[in-house]
Amino acid sequence: MNQKQALGAFSALSQETRLSIVRLLVVAGPDGMAAGLLAEKAGVSPSNISFHLKELEHAGLVSQQRESRSMIYRANIGMLGDLVRFLMEDCCAGHPEVCAPAVQAASCRTPAQVTP
Repeated sequence: MNQKQALGAFSALSQETRLSIVRLLVVAGPDGMAAGLLAEKAGVSPSNISFHLKELEHAGLVSQQRESRSMIYRANIGMLGDLVRFLMEDCCAGHPEVCAPAVQAASCRTPAQVTP
């Protein structure tokens, strides 16, 4: 990941609704979530969710796939991992033990431990 990609991702995530959407999709995992259900869970209108999903998709943070009559959105876990690695790649001046708590905190947790 380069700096321009990271800035685009951070820009997309710097809005409260979009951050909530990404967190909901991370919890949903590979099954993803239909746009209508995302709108309901995020507390926004269908037209509003569409706007936010377009921004997140443009930043590479989510993908969409048509399934029957629904658009299913999924978090791009690879891109999110790249973003974390971008932040941590030069961590701690060659002392990885200093970064260990941050790496451990970023590891997978059960959905009950994540609040959107």
